[in-house]
Amino acid sequence: MKLTILGGGGFRVPLVYGALLGDHAEGRVTRVVLHDLDADRLSAVTRVLAEQAAGVSDAPEVSATTDLDEALTGADFVFSAIRVGGLEGRANDERVALAEGVLGQETVGAGGIAYGLRTVPVAENIARRVARVAPDAWVINFTNPAGLVTEAMSRHLGDRVIGICDSPVGLGRRIARVLGANPGEAWIDYVGLNHLGWVRGLRINGRDELPRLLADPDLLGSFEEGKLFGTDWLQSLGAIPNEYLHYYYFNREAVRAYSQAEKTRGAFLRDQQAGFYDEMKRPDAAALTAWDRTRAEREATYMAEARETAGAGERDADDLSGGYEKVALALMRAIARDERTTLILNVRNRRTLSVLDAEAVIEVPCLVDANGAHPVTVDPLPDHASGLVCSVKAVEREVLAAAESGSRATAVKAFALHPLVDSVNVARRLVDGYTAVHPGLAYLK
Repeated sequence: MKLTILGGGGFRVPLVYGALLGDHAEGRVTRVVLHDLDADRLSAVTRVLAEQAAGVSDAPEVSATTDLDEALTGADFVFSAIRVGGLEGRANDERVALAEGVLGQETVGAGGIAYGLRTVPVAENIARRVARVAPDAWVINFTNPAGLVTEAMSRHLGDRVIGICDSPVGLGRRIARVLGANPGEAWIDYVGLNHLGWVRGLRINGRDELPRLLADPDLLGSFEEGKLFGTDWLQSLGAIPNEYLHYYYFNREAVRAYSQAEKTRGAFLRDQQAGFYDEMKRPDAAALTAWDRTRAEREATYMAEARETAGAGERDADDLSGGYEKVALALMRAIARDERTTLILNVRNRRTLSVLDAEAVIEVPCLVDANGAHPVTVDPLPDHASGLVCSVKAVEREVLAAAESGSRATAVKAFALHPLVDSVNVARRLVDGYTAVHPGLAYLK
């Protein structure tokens, strides 16, 4: 089975390959093709993968190419993890937003809109190429903003594109662990959009154990989200929010922390990863060792500003292992082998959430089999959550409309309608600022 990884020179690709190395069952991935526009980055990642595979007799064969059609031809699965504009683009997203006093995080608020505006046209072009060159392939999208990009691609690929994210998986794992349960045996009632969802229940043997957690302040305050949001707020909500909702519930504090930071997250990663790729230009560099060292630092500093604002302290060691690669592997296994499973995924709504139309991509538990991912029926969201979901989905739709029409006015509307942008004039200045630093937004007229 052939897996094509778009963004194959990306830093997190070895996580995916590492998961593949542990799969020895029949019907597994035997060939991995890395595609990237940057040949030097491809070379660096290929070296890391070669060291990972050392001593593994049935390791999937790895090749690399800068030709998209060559990479896609014959693919059974396509994993999309591109970053349009690179980490320099992410750093600019943050900088322009903060200059206007609003959040520039890459998937939330102004930064997420800017990232979406330059990513959607590229993602749609990829989707059209997949439909033409590899029509039977399943596309697994991790490109951010994941829900928005998955919806854009679904307009060309239908249900054959499925978005994944490790945030709900990590959240469910932490809650189960605190409750003394096996995460693999728990049913997680999670509903929302990507980076905008809530755990409303966690059932073990048919019994919802979340009320027990919410009723115990000591237990509730013992893990990441309890520290991040505070036990009183979680008890008021009656649910456990995705960590990215910290940017909505504590927006002023988040903007202040980002503004006061020595470097924004994007600038930190840009400089950190530049060091890794520069090191890989040395023929004698120990590729896997350098990558492991860089990854550990990356994971340990994840959402550092938010945790500092909340006084949450350092991340727990158990939360430093990522997880999206495990979701990707489980998804591929379920489809390729008809190994039916349940995963939290980004898929078209159909009739799952009544407040959204059938084509809206949402993030919910799905039953997965050889025919793809099927969203599970869920209870309605409370009004406060429905309002936020509908508001952000409306913004995503304006981003899609701006990408399709090239309308600057529609792009301004997308920024102005976002809950974390507090003025139409700010929205106009944001569009001016982003078009000045991003060549990929030159299409907005």
